[in-house]
Amino acid sequence: MITSKDNPGLKAIKRLHDKRHRERAGLCVAEGEDLVEAARAAGLEPELLLVAGEDVEPRLLEGVSTLGSGTRVIGVFPQVWSEPGGDVSVYLHGVADPGNVGTLIRSAHALADGPVVLGPGCADPWSPKAIRASMGSVFARPPARASFDELHGATLALVPRDAPALWEVDPGRPVVLCLGAERSGLPDAVLELCSGRARVPVRPDGPDSLNVAMAATAALYELNRMAGHA
Repeated sequence: MITSKDNPGLKAIKRLHDKRHRERAGLCVAEGEDLVEAARAAGLEPELLLVAGEDVEPRLLEGVSTLGSGTRVIGVFPQVWSEPGGDVSVYLHGVADPGNVGTLIRSAHALADGPVVLGPGCADPWSPKAIRASMGSVFARPPARASFDELHGATLALVPRDAPALWEVDPGRPVVLCLGAERSGLPDAVLELCSGRARVPVRPDGPDSLNVAMAATAALYELNRMAGHA
């Protein structure tokens, strides 16, 4: 039973809350039974696993948790990355919020056969917030890293206005749905290289745009419907 906050395992977990250390170590932290089980279900084994009351005093595990309410179990797992591909995948450029990145990974896991591909300026999908937002999908369908010119297939830019409705466009397969940050969107240099553009229509009395993760989810569902999968 760990009884000291100076335990090397606890210190290792705390260091992994820092992005640069996670990148160097190639590790991530899963907090809670559900995320630990999701990682194991994906075939990953923990390099470190601590259970409150069994391996470590609960107050000490709470001290290295990023959750306000603490957690009963924390596991340290290897990061896993995919290659771009699939009939339908998602490319993100400059999506810096880890909650949006994690939610997008979960939506793509549910509605696409390819991964979320992270371009420049995107949040770390292996941060605690992104892992929680993905609800474990980051382990089952790991993200990819690539530049725009490494993508294969039609590249369909999802924009908020001045484009046909998604159901009016037939991008073919494979297709990469491309999205930028909610405020700034895709940069012009990327937009000009995309094969086509489409939008998710909103009500006339609605907001100007959707949250990037919600827009992607709606678009992925529509691509599924168009292909007869929904």
